[in-house]
Amino acid sequence: MKIIIANKSHASYAEIICNTIEESAKVRGTGIARRTPEYIISKMEKGNAIIAFDGHKFAGFCYIETWSHEKYVANSGLIVHPDYRNQGLAKEIKEVIFKYSREKYPTAKIFGITTGLAVMKINYELGYQPVTFSELTDDDSFWKGCQTCKNYDILTRTERKMCLCTGMMYDPEKKKEKAEKKESLNDKAFKRLKNIKQTLFYKKEKSES
Repeated sequence: MKIIIANKSHASYAEIICNTIEESAKVRGTGIARRTPEYIISKMEKGNAIIAFDGHKFAGFCYIETWSHEKYVANSGLIVHPDYRNQGLAKEIKEVIFKYSREKYPTAKIFGITTGLAVMKINYELGYQPVTFSELTDDDSFWKGCQTCKNYDILTRTERKMCLCTGMMYDPEKKKEKAEKKESLNDKAFKRLKNIKQTLFYKKEKSES
């Protein structure tokens, strides 16, 4: 299996990608925003998509969206061809595009909304945390993408506060703060241990003298 950054040479796969996404949504009975081949191709041409192949056969796909002047990034349209499901490919694709997103947009908050429990689990393992919709981008163009979802009326009735999807986010600043706090606590613990050892050594030296 080969997972690579898509480019315009992969445009011929746009149709099957769109059809696979739509068929998957029908099988699950969940709402999903429709994508057009033209839209998928535009992502490929910008280098904002990942595609998986088994030889020359399409196996999976995912693309990157940017919002609010690249302050927010979403990994969207994750799909695995039926022939390659239940083999861990979805997780591999998510890991690749997550790493690629962090490299390409290092300061952006990476978020997603999904109804899929498997995707939620993968996101959580990558460091995403559940968030309210109010913490997601307020860019209207993002929410317009939900208009073709069959659950869009729920989103509008709640004034974009909630829907059947769950919002999840990876915030690089919070991760950095958490890492620094953990490092600080480790330093304090090491110093305490060092002081205890020094005290015990001093007492031992004193008792033997």
